[in-house]
Amino acid sequence: MGESQRSVLPIPDRTNIGLTTYDAKDPDTAYPPIVALRPPAGAPNVLIVLLDDVGFGASSAFGGPVSMPTAERLAAGGLRYNRFHTTALCSPARVALLAGRNHHTVGMGGITEIATSAPG
Repeated sequence: MGESQRSVLPIPDRTNIGLTTYDAKDPDTAYPPIVALRPPAGAPNVLIVLLDDVGFGASSAFGGPVSMPTAERLAAGGLRYNRFHTTALCSPARVALLAGRNHHTVGMGGITEIATSAPG
């Protein structure tokens, strides 16, 4: 596929590679290597805050039992993050956040402990 397009977000989907095998030891199994994606020159700095297994009910900023003084200070100043997208597991949640796409769309239907470079 060549170098990934990085000037448009979300990053365009990769094309289908053809045969999908279900056993990583199958001799016909061949997937392209996973390569690190780096931002293009001049890309802005972005801070991503990821909190696993929390929602509105957990943070003290929204009345929950988890003490989050920084979130409380931000909320008191009018900054409240209230657009949550959740998945059932932490690995798919992280990839959805980092990719800006549904976790199944980027091939993360389960936890990374069972991952190969096979899609999904």
